[in-house]
Amino acid sequence: MYKIPLAEIKEKILKSGKIGAADLDTKIKHKITELSGLISEEGAAHIVANELGIDLTPVQEDLKIKKIYPGMRNVSLVGKVVRKFPVHEFKKGDSTGKVCSIVLGDETATIRVVFWNEQTDLLNKVNDNDLLSLKNVYVRDNKGNKEIHLGQEGEMEINPKGVSVGEVRASNNFGRKKIGELNDGEDNVEVLGTVVQVFDPRFFSVCPNCGKRAADGQCAEHGQVEAVDSYVLNLVVDDGTGSIRGVFWKNQTDHLLNSDVVKFKDDPTSFEEVKTDLLGEQFKLMGRVKRNDMFDRLEFNVQIVEKAKAEDEIKRLEAQ
Repeated sequence: MYKIPLAEIKEKILKSGKIGAADLDTKIKHKITELSGLISEEGAAHIVANELGIDLTPVQEDLKIKKIYPGMRNVSLVGKVVRKFPVHEFKKGDSTGKVCSIVLGDETATIRVVFWNEQTDLLNKVNDNDLLSLKNVYVRDNKGNKEIHLGQEGEMEINPKGVSVGEVRASNNFGRKKIGELNDGEDNVEVLGTVVQVFDPRFFSVCPNCGKRAADGQCAEHGQVEAVDSYVLNLVVDDGTGSIRGVFWKNQTDHLLNSDVVKFKDDPTSFEEVKTDLLGEQFKLMGRVKRNDMFDRLEFNVQIVEKAKAEDEIKRLEAQ
């Protein structure tokens, strides 16, 4: 099932003219009650749509980014390169790998596209503002953010003839804010802060196919699997107006540390040197703000991390 937002599911159902808004809400609530609350509103809405004969499956030919959802496969789209990130090399046991990503945009939204290992060579001739045509790619959910992966069947063409993209909607452009001004639920936020506290990374096992947690090698979607290590790192940054805990999942931790993080799992004391090196460093963190209800505090879920550059900050001040 595609993870289509509830509001869009309802919109498609109502556009069919087969049911009114009040009756639709009633049917959705009835389905949830009928299934003893074991289904979400989105799931109940899918069932109602199916009963009404309404197909929610998006047409997968040159989709607009706004209509791309986690779980979709064999997707084709065209977009403009908004931002290209450096290739990151990493070690996993005795092997090495590479990962790189770009932000692709069209008139409706922007999305991250991830390239692994030999796929990163495809980006050697890609520049900002180039048009890319992607075919047979798939979409994953990464901690609440959708991202595109090429997989084995994916294809990419640079600046295809006869193709155009209008003004890119800057939905994922990050706006700078002071930490003391942050509010719960804010997205596409950038903060500049100094690291004042670093916590040890926490390790856990995930399914190699879907990236979801796999305790004792058991994945809810793929059954028994050969689980792989993943991790999350927390640190606190301060900008003078306040401080906030930044949450770095695996990819963001790799970009932050540029190190083989798994080695700290068996030798956590060796991480003390990394902590010392990080303290006092300035970073730009880009992501979203979310309240941690358990600890009643705001946290910053990091999507992109960059080392702060003095020259960039001077240019920013001069432009203001």
